[in-house]
Amino acid sequence: MKKQLIRAAAATVLGISLTAGFASAQTSTIGNTGPDSTNQTNSTNNANWFAQNNNGVGVGNSNGQGASSGTANASGNTNAGGATSGSTSNNNSFGTGVGVSNSGSSSAAAVAAAAAANSASSASINTTGPGSSNQVNQNSTMNWTMVNNNQVQVQNSNSQSATSGSANVSGNTNGGSATSGSSSNTSSATTTVNVSN
Repeated sequence: MKKQLIRAAAATVLGISLTAGFASAQTSTIGNTGPDSTNQTNSTNNANWFAQNNNGVGVGNSNGQGASSGTANASGNTNAGGATSGSTSNNNSFGTGVGVSNSGSSSAAAVAAAAAANSASSASINTTGPGSSNQVNQNSTMNWTMVNNNQVQVQNSNSQSATSGSANVSGNTNGGSATSGSSSNTSSATTTVNVSN
């Protein structure tokens, strides 16, 4: 039996782009303004998260077998016994297991999400003058992109031949029996593929 086990971990390209400090909270404050004044704060948080997993796994199993038995001959005898050729057989088994895991990129996604969740912005307006106009604008944008490219190829090739020899009893006064042996081929293949993203 030929058995191959191949594990291919994810090849991950991870990109995290943070602008305006997503890792730290944004705080906007308007205070101590004069009367009839116009006051405005603007803050923008942009987070772009990208992960790409490219997995390529190739497995090839090849097996070639041949078996043949010789010739049994009983001839030119007064009293000949039996002639029996031997039996032949081939047995082949393939076992292939492939596992692909992209758990590393999932962990990175969790870290990035936690960082974004812990970067909540806050704003406060206090002690403003009479008749003043005060405005706080905060914009937060998060983009999450994950691309998984998984390619698994498994090829099993098996070639078998089994030939039993000839049995011959001839030219005898009293001839015995002639028996040719059996021939057989068996083959099995098992393939297991597990892909986890």
